Amino acid sequence: MAQQLLQVNFKFSVSKAEYEELAASLAPAFAEVPGLVWKIWIVNEEESEAGGFYLFDGEDSLSQFLGSQLASDVQNHPAITEFSAK
Repeated sequence: MAQQLLQVNFKFSVSKAEYEELAASLAPAFAEVPGLVWKIWIVNEEESEAGGFYLFDGEDSLSQFLGSQLASDVQNHPAITEFSAK
């Protein structure tokens, strides 16, 4: 099965330090995502934008992640708006 790349972008409404603290608290959960090969975190402090690039071992793993509680928790976090995944 072909690997799948996911790009996630969003705006955050907290300071960069608060955002980084939140991201660090979620890192162990991302490390346990089945089929996730790697993740690169990105942040643009000037625009209050962040996101990441995720490489999955296949389409099934990507679909399972998008339907997971972790993905829902991130997307629906009160400090996150304008969430997009492509």
